[in-house]
Amino acid sequence: QVQLVESGGGLVQAGGSLRLSCAASGHTFSIYSMGWFRQAPGKERGFVATISRSGDVTDYANSVKGRFSVFRDNAKNTMYLSMNSLKPEDTAVYYCAASIFSPISTSTRDYAYWGQGAQVTVSS
Repeated sequence: QVQLVESGGGLVQAGGSLRLSCAASGHTFSIYSMGWFRQAPGKERGFVATISRSGDVTDYANSVKGRFSVFRDNAKNTMYLSMNSLKPEDTAVYYCAASIFSPISTSTRDYAYWGQGAQVTVSS
């Protein structure tokens, strides 16, 4: 079993940038494909980005393509989400998640392990 902890959230103005981190412990990080999801108030949790075990395959939600970038450092047991050109509609709680599904998945159903979430607020 793997434990996940997100960090790096906060308040930023529209057009600004943030980088989220997801630190893993408790199990071999590199055996998991990883994902980022987000949930805004009153909405379902939705897919943001995913990355394969080795980091060579990624996918993004259309709403963040060209603005967000996901990457991982298996030596540090950490995944990152770099967010640029942030918009007010990006405001949400961001969750990282781990899956044994390979190579990647965009479905919450394929992820067994979740972090506690990090709040990202983008002001207009």
